[in-house]
Amino acid sequence: MGGVRELAVSFVAPGPCGVAIRDRLKHLTPQDERVLRAVGAHQGALASGDLKARCADGLEHGAQTWAARKRELTALSSSRIAGAITKATHDQWALARRCQATHIQNLAAGIKALRHRLSLPIGEKGTKRAAGGYRSKNEWFRKSRRLAALEDRHTAAVADWRAGRVRVVRGGKRLLSTRHHLTEARLTEDEWRQRWEAERWFIAADGESGKRFGNETIRVTPDGEVSIKLPVPLAHLANAKHGRYTLTATVAFAHRGAEWADRITANRAVAYRIHLDTERGRWYLTASWQRPVVKTVPLETARARGMIGVDTNADHFAAYRLDRHGNPIGDPHSFGYDLSGTAGHRDAQIRHALTRLINWARRTGVAAIGIEDLDFTTEKTREKHGRRKRFRQLISGMPTGKLKARLVSMAAEQGLAIVAVDPAYTSLWGAQHWQRPLATPRRKMSRHDAAGIAIGRRALGHPIRRRTAPPPHDRSDRAGHRTAQAGPGTRGREGTRPPTTDHAPEGVPPSGKRTREPSASNTVRDAPSTQQWVQDSLLCTG
Repeated sequence: MGGVRELAVSFVAPGPCGVAIRDRLKHLTPQDERVLRAVGAHQGALASGDLKARCADGLEHGAQTWAARKRELTALSSSRIAGAITKATHDQWALARRCQATHIQNLAAGIKALRHRLSLPIGEKGTKRAAGGYRSKNEWFRKSRRLAALEDRHTAAVADWRAGRVRVVRGGKRLLSTRHHLTEARLTEDEWRQRWEAERWFIAADGESGKRFGNETIRVTPDGEVSIKLPVPLAHLANAKHGRYTLTATVAFAHRGAEWADRITANRAVAYRIHLDTERGRWYLTASWQRPVVKTVPLETARARGMIGVDTNADHFAAYRLDRHGNPIGDPHSFGYDLSGTAGHRDAQIRHALTRLINWARRTGVAAIGIEDLDFTTEKTREKHGRRKRFRQLISGMPTGKLKARLVSMAAEQGLAIVAVDPAYTSLWGAQHWQRPLATPRRKMSRHDAAGIAIGRRALGHPIRRRTAPPPHDRSDRAGHRTAQAGPGTRGREGTRPPTTDHAPEGVPPSGKRTREPSASNTVRDAPSTQQWVQDSLLCTG
């Protein structure tokens, strides 16, 4: 086992730190829509100019430049709107900066893989840990050209990073590129223009505790009345006092409505955002607020009532319930999903599968769900897997990031903890130690089901294998008992354990009973035994 890497320690994933709810703004009048479009276009232009100024500052940005930009925006809007725009600008610049760092790391990983494979002789086979050489001289030449291209990209990206240059597209790079492929997107130029302008609008405001209903710019009363503080150039459109415009539509949050009402009644901060869905022609209002940091439950508390181990796959979750000793209970469960189609369809499939998983976990009475801490960032590159395009697509299709965030959020609402474990060797060792022993004529065990048991045992702090080796034959008191064995109250603990069929010596039928009596031993009592050690097929505790 010298090649086995050191495993990371399991931990309880922290819960969600924020809440967002949404409701539709129904029955808006034409005047309401004209005002919303005017406000969105005006503030969107201000946000675009502020982002341009922030990108121009680069690494020279400081408190002085921030204050100067905010003063300029205040004259064209209001102090609160200016604060919301500058904060959104800094968040967007910081996100672009983090993405730039990730891009540089991916380029460096690709360059390293290409250099390694180009240094090997043509046709040399690879190993499980490293790829081999390329198959032909033609492929070697094409990969050498790709190496030169990646090195140029890496040099340019590093230069941008050191200079503090980032490239940000307000409205989204994907939607911008769609402009050149309108036929494939089944859009007209006018339809694309409407989407582009709507994505670049800015109708949002951060909350402020102590102010009326938690927000002065976009105010929502407990009755659902929505009013907006208009910027100075649009103050003539106001239909209420103090330069405000009140919409005819009202909102009523069906989800977390009571929690939202408690916050605004106590004048606690709530942020709002209004946006237009151009495909459906519907306006929406999104309310969000931060939650106080809640300390996660201790790991031992999460393990107290057992665990459900979940193996994440490209089309389903394979789950198995284990007691606190690590023994499998019942049959495996599978929760399937289909990740084809649109992003909305994929998201709905994941949400539905997680809902069924969490409901089953609640019925079983466990306190936690164990899942692998997956991250395929360095595993998707074409330089590492070469021609295995379908395998790269399979890895890319697994929703690791969104799955973890959504599972933690949904499980927290049901009082379940999420224990993240190291994913190393779970499928390999699960199939080796659990797939065959648990398979029966009425219960089919797949490799994924066995991996779920391995994940659950690792989350519980137990080794994946069923039993450890026995103590030395000469003096058992010197080494103590086995570290994984049945508890004091387990039935059949003191009885003999029949050997399993795949390890049974010759002459022993599958039932474990011999057809004839064994011959008397010719060894003295204290001599080492020559009998083969047989693992117990199922029951074990820690």
